Amino acid sequence: MDKIHTIERMNNTRILLPGGAGLVGQNLIARLKAHGYTNLTVLDKHEANVDVLRSVHPDVKVVVADLAEPGDWATHFEGADVVVMLQAQIGAPTREPFVRNNIDSTRNVIELIKRYRVPYTVHISSSVVNSVGTDWYTETKREQEELVVASGINCVVLRPTLMFGWFDRKHLGWLSRFMQRVPVFPIPGHGRYMRQPLYVGDFCNVIISCIESRVNNNAFDITGLEKVDYIDIIRQIKRATRARCAVMRIPYGLFYILLRIYAIFSKNPPFTADQLKALTAGDEFEVIDWEKIFSVRATPFAQAMHETFNDPTYSHIALEF
Repeated sequence: MDKIHTIERMNNTRILLPGGAGLVGQNLIARLKAHGYTNLTVLDKHEANVDVLRSVHPDVKVVVADLAEPGDWATHFEGADVVVMLQAQIGAPTREPFVRNNIDSTRNVIELIKRYRVPYTVHISSSVVNSVGTDWYTETKREQEELVVASGINCVVLRPTLMFGWFDRKHLGWLSRFMQRVPVFPIPGHGRYMRQPLYVGDFCNVIISCIESRVNNNAFDITGLEKVDYIDIIRQIKRATRARCAVMRIPYGLFYILLRIYAIFSKNPPFTADQLKALTAGDEFEVIDWEKIFSVRATPFAQAMHETFNDPTYSHIALEF
């Protein structure tokens, strides 16, 4: 009987995912379904990524919507049990998209959560709110989290570090694809820039734990448990993907100039000069015992990298940025 009640609860729990066609959303949907959740609705404006989501999960309700603008999409908040706020602008050559997609959309979503009295929200913030960085992403993510916390809604705030996993178009996913196309893979400077990469599969399990436990009125830094230098991440990608390129260090200044030049010819570069600065800023994020707090076991980094690049169902799919 308990098992039947659990299945009924999962089927009846209506989960709304603003921005759910992105990296975290696509991974989260796969894991929510694996946990038995079926009543899922995604709101997202990126039509190419929406098409990917529909092809992989045709049973999930998807609505194309610009959350920075009022629209009929607002009615989907009525009757929702949980909102997982995933919408975010990660990169762009100008400030305006960051404001629209990190600030304006958040104001609209908070207003609807209040209007329809949604009982629980999981807000996906970022570790950069504690960073020394001053780029547009960092600034608008800080303001976004402040809006959520000040709103008074019943929520939990999760701040992940750099994530990798299935569907990754930008970070390690882009690096892996670049690696397959070039004979030499350049590393800026000495390459010993400590990172704390977080496997998105583990992060999704933390989100699901929040949905089930309804922990609230708190913020948690969800940091990768293994400290790995950037150059060692690149070497691990090479091993996992069996790439044949050589890994070579080049002067930091030259690397920076090359990124600036690349940005001239690409209106949406996957790796920017500002992100290079963030990479070398020397941030070290707090590590809490999130395994114990959320009853989630972290996947060892090498195993997570293997799953990322060798899963038969998802590894070949990349989102647009």
